[in-house]
Amino acid sequence: MSKLFVVPTPIGNLRDITYRAVEVLGSTGLILAEDTRQAAKLLSHYKINTPVLSHHMFNEHRTVEAICARILSGTSIALISDAGTPGISDPGFLLVRSCIEKGIEVETLPGASAFLPALVNSGLPCERFCFEGFFPPKKGRNKRIATLADEPRTMIFYESPYRLVRTLEDLAAILGADRRASVSRELTKIYEETVRGTLESLAAHYREHTPRGEIVIIVAGKK
Repeated sequence: MSKLFVVPTPIGNLRDITYRAVEVLGSTGLILAEDTRQAAKLLSHYKINTPVLSHHMFNEHRTVEAICARILSGTSIALISDAGTPGISDPGFLLVRSCIEKGIEVETLPGASAFLPALVNSGLPCERFCFEGFFPPKKGRNKRIATLADEPRTMIFYESPYRLVRTLEDLAAILGADRRASVSRELTKIYEETVRGTLESLAAHYREHTPRGEIVIIVAGKK
């Protein structure tokens, strides 16, 4: 029976992919990719020749019905994002939901994600945590932080390097300057780095050292 495969891809190092993921990508009838150019690098590396179609946040609302119809007609399809697991701060939710509503089997493979290595690397408690994804780029940032002021679990955020200092300053102002935190960037890549400290010290560090790359912020919960 045809189905939708949700396939995690490496977040930096191309070797961080499972054997099974490579097998699925090579055996399905079609791969849906957030960025076909980015996907081409991975597929070329593993000599995968499956056809690729663009599927991203700007077209997914218009394409989910046609994709579901194609699966129902007998074609198994794999969904990938630029890096990590589709649906986690990436396109994927709408298609998965539509498939489930239409009785299409969805199989999600385990694999790479940025927040788990960052969480473990932080040295902060890992047994209970909440994933908050990206902050709103403009309006609503401080209001959202304020709702987390009493959160007892370790918190995980994604952020752009261009907004990192502002975000650390906002977190420090609302959650407390001495709240423990860590910033991980360029995970699995040559210049991978994790800096640990207080929100205040991390903001000061990145005011002096301009950050680059994909960033994960880990913040301790309220004691």
